[in-house]
Amino acid sequence: MSSTASRADVPEGRGAGTGGELRRVVTASVVGTALEWYDFFIYGTAVVLVFNDLFFVQDDPAMGTLIGLATFGVGFVFRPVGGFFFGALGDRIGRRSTLVLTTLVMGLSTGVIGLLPTYESIGVAAPVLLTLMRVCQGLGAGAEFGGASTLLAEHAPAERRGFYASFAQMGVQIGLVLGMVVFLLVGLMPQASQQSWGWRLPFLFSFVLIAVSLYLRLRVAESPVFQRMKAERDVVKLPVREALKRYPRSFLVGIGAHICDTSVVYIYATFSVSYLTVQVEQPKWVALTGVISFGLVVIALQPVYGALSDRIGRRPLNLFSVIFTGLFAYPFFLLLDTGVPAVIWLAMILATSLGLAPMIAVQPAFYAELFGARVRYTGFAASREIGAALAGFSPFIAAALLGYADGDPWLVALFMAGTAVVSLVAFLYSRESRETDVGLAEHAPAGPGAGQSRRDGPELSKGADPGHGEG
Repeated sequence: MSSTASRADVPEGRGAGTGGELRRVVTASVVGTALEWYDFFIYGTAVVLVFNDLFFVQDDPAMGTLIGLATFGVGFVFRPVGGFFFGALGDRIGRRSTLVLTTLVMGLSTGVIGLLPTYESIGVAAPVLLTLMRVCQGLGAGAEFGGASTLLAEHAPAERRGFYASFAQMGVQIGLVLGMVVFLLVGLMPQASQQSWGWRLPFLFSFVLIAVSLYLRLRVAESPVFQRMKAERDVVKLPVREALKRYPRSFLVGIGAHICDTSVVYIYATFSVSYLTVQVEQPKWVALTGVISFGLVVIALQPVYGALSDRIGRRPLNLFSVIFTGLFAYPFFLLLDTGVPAVIWLAMILATSLGLAPMIAVQPAFYAELFGARVRYTGFAASREIGAALAGFSPFIAAALLGYADGDPWLVALFMAGTAVVSLVAFLYSRESRETDVGLAEHAPAGPGAGQSRRDGPELSKGADPGHGEG
């Protein structure tokens, strides 16, 4: 069967066949990403609440917290490893099958944390085992978002790819809010109960979530794009090598594009809580209410911005979001410094609804369109997660800058603006991609004027079948 014929049999983005199948893919992606990122996020909350006392025991409790936060960062270090490893699997054995594996890796490692003995029971082996489980979380998280987004993008109708793919990002934000709410509930328990067994409940709950996620993911069809490649025996043996060889520009764009949103989301969700409680002397409920509020607003805006990107393009929204983020960085802290709860909440909602939300809503479709189908999962997951690893330590950097400036946040704002500039360069170096045919096994690199659209497909095939493109 020729590539041309097979593409006619399975129109781009419509291989799922029915609206019911597409709805199942969307549901599985939202629930799956929400549950996996719930697992990833609750570790950071537990570090602050209990791990410094139960696992990272030090004479100075603050030192125990710092060590615990360092292991939180281990998850970011291993996310690119997961992106490369599981991304390559996704390009070889299938998107859905790999997502099932990442669900098991993430869910089991998180559940096991809830069963671990503490430092008091087994000594130094306790933090070692905990860190090992955090490594596994990082490996799973490194491939989850890329796989879910790829599956959605390859199932979705071409003209609504941005809308449907944005649901993967919605799941991530739901996971963040869910994790925070669960630990808020645990925090209401008596201190003794929380320290002895209550902290384990959010982690043990992961075993239940695994079953839900697996049930949904096993019910969806494999990507029609991957099915076609498999039928034509057009699957790449070494996706990592091919991704780096054929899409170096897209790879660099993918790294830079994820710097800003990774940096600022942890400043908004983590550093701002510390800043408000210590520097502005606000009660914790003010800061936590602000985080939950902006999280809910961002969740609601994901499909809105995704649909807008289908109308006006990915690039305008990406450019607007990073420019707004950079310009609003210092005013954001001025509003926090007022100490007025309503103003604080407004600042957090403005920063995220106009700065963060457009960028992350566009992200699933944008990354899927950076790479050809044969190496899409690998290129997507690996490039994005390298960006996450580079920018994931932003709360620590922000805290250091705040201390250096004697509590004045201007250096933190400058740091945020700097990350916005990095991603701005990446987006300027990219091109509009909403017309990209994600069914093509190969397409042109993601550069200005690179000619990556659906109408360029026939030209790409001159001299070589576009499904093979090895010439």
